[in-house]
Amino acid sequence: MSGQLMPCNPQEIGALFLFEKLTPEQLGRLCGAGRVERFEPGPVYTEGDPATCFYVMVEGTVVLSRRVGGDDVEVNRTSQRGVYSGAWQAYLGDRVPQVYNSSMRVTEPTRFFVLPAETFAEVIREWFPMALHLLEGLFFGQKSTELAVNQRERLLALGSLSAGLTHELNNPAAAAVRATATLRERVGKMRHKLAIIAQGSYSPEVMANLIDIQERTAERVAKAPTLSPLEASDREDAVTDWLDDHDIQDGWRIAPTFVQAGLDEDWLDQVAAAVDEEILPSAIGWLNYTVETELLMDEINDSTTRISHLVDAAKQYSQLDRAPFRNADVHELLDSTLMMLSAKIGPQIKVVREYDRTLPEIPAYPAELNQVWTNLIDNAVSAIDSAGGEGTLTVRTARDHDRLLVEFRDTGVGIPAEHRGRIFDPFFTTKPVGEGTGLGLDISWRIVVNKHHGTIQVESEPGDTRIQVLLPLTSAEEESA
Repeated sequence: MSGQLMPCNPQEIGALFLFEKLTPEQLGRLCGAGRVERFEPGPVYTEGDPATCFYVMVEGTVVLSRRVGGDDVEVNRTSQRGVYSGAWQAYLGDRVPQVYNSSMRVTEPTRFFVLPAETFAEVIREWFPMALHLLEGLFFGQKSTELAVNQRERLLALGSLSAGLTHELNNPAAAAVRATATLRERVGKMRHKLAIIAQGSYSPEVMANLIDIQERTAERVAKAPTLSPLEASDREDAVTDWLDDHDIQDGWRIAPTFVQAGLDEDWLDQVAAAVDEEILPSAIGWLNYTVETELLMDEINDSTTRISHLVDAAKQYSQLDRAPFRNADVHELLDSTLMMLSAKIGPQIKVVREYDRTLPEIPAYPAELNQVWTNLIDNAVSAIDSAGGEGTLTVRTARDHDRLLVEFRDTGVGIPAEHRGRIFDPFFTTKPVGEGTGLGLDISWRIVVNKHHGTIQVESEPGDTRIQVLLPLTSAEEESA
C-alpha cells in the first residue's frame, strides 16, 4: 500500500524528535533516500506482510492493532508527531523474520516520512554503531534469557509432574505388592484347608456341594453392594452372632471379611443347610479363604487398572506417538492434565468438572494446550494455597459462538487490579523469589494467541478468579475452504 507522494522538507523532518540531533547533511541524505507520503483514512500496512518500510508520522492520527484470534485488537492510537512503526527491526537483518508485527491504519489524512527498510538499516549501522551493538545485545540477550528461563520453566513443570506421577504410581503399585504377598499366604492356607477336607470321609455329593457353594460365594463377592459404615457395623454384629451361635471360632475376625463380600446370615443359613454340621467350621474356614482370595484379586485388579490409567494419562498429556497438530478432544486433554497434577492439587482442593460433552473436537497442538492447562491449574492451586489451602477449582467448557470456551475458576486470593494488565508480561510474577519465573502465563498467552489464534481473558476478585481460554472450533484452512 502506498500513499500520495509529497515533497520532503529536511527542516520539517529534522523537527521530529527521532531526527532532531541529525546534521543537515544527514537530514538531506534521509530526504534523498526516503519520501513523504500522504495516506487517506484506511490501512497503511498489514500484520504479517514483509516489512519493507520504516514509517515516521509527520502529522495525522495512527492506530496500531494486533491480530488476536479472529479479531483485530487495538493496541495504540496516537496523534503525536514523530511516532514511528514498521520495519524497525531491519537493522537485525535476516537473523529475525522481517515482517510487520502489527497492522497500521490512519483515521484522518496523515503524512508519513517513509524510509525503505534497507536504507534504515544502513544508516543505523553507519551513524550509530555503538547504539547498534547495544540494541543487538539487548534484543538477542533478552531472547536468550527468555529461552533459558522458558526451558527452566518447562523443567520445573516436568519435575513437578514427575514427582506427582511417581507418587500416584507408587500408591497402587505398593497396594498391588501387598495384596500379592497376602494372596500367596491365603492360597497356601486354602490348599491346607482343602487337604484337611479331602482327608475326611466325605461323600462325592458333599464335596460337590462345597465346590458349588465356593463358586456361588465367589460370584457374590463380585456383586457385593457398597455399605455405609453404620450398615457395615450392624451386619458385622449380626454375622458374628451367627458364627458364634454355630460354634465357629474367631467369628469376630471372619465377619468383616464376609460382610465386605456381601455375605449375610441368609447366605450362611444356605451354607449350613448344604453341609453336615460336623464339617461346617471347616467349610466356613474354606469359604473365608475363598472370599479373601477374591477380595485380594479385586484389589490387585483395581491397583493395576489404576496404574494403567495413569500411564494412559501420561501418554495423553505428553502426546507421545501422536501428530503435533491434529483434531483433539479438549476434555481428554483437561482430564489427563488434572490427573497428572492430582498430587499437587491435593485432597484439600475440590475439583469440579463442568463439561459440555456435546462440543466437537478442535484443531490444535494438544501437547502445547496441555502446557497451558498445567500453567493455569498451577496458578489456581497457588492462589488457593495462599488463601488458606482449602478451596474449589472449577474447570468448565462451553460453546461461545464459533469458539470453544475453557474456563478455570478458583476460590483463591484473586489478582489485584494493578496486576491484571501485566500478568501476561514476560518475567512478571507475584510469587516469592525462587517459586516462579514469570513466564508461565506469557508462554500460555503465546500458545493460545499465536499458535491457536485464540484469546485469554481474566476476571478476578478475592475468592473468585476466572481465566477464560477461547479457541476456534475450526482452523483457518477449514474456514477458507
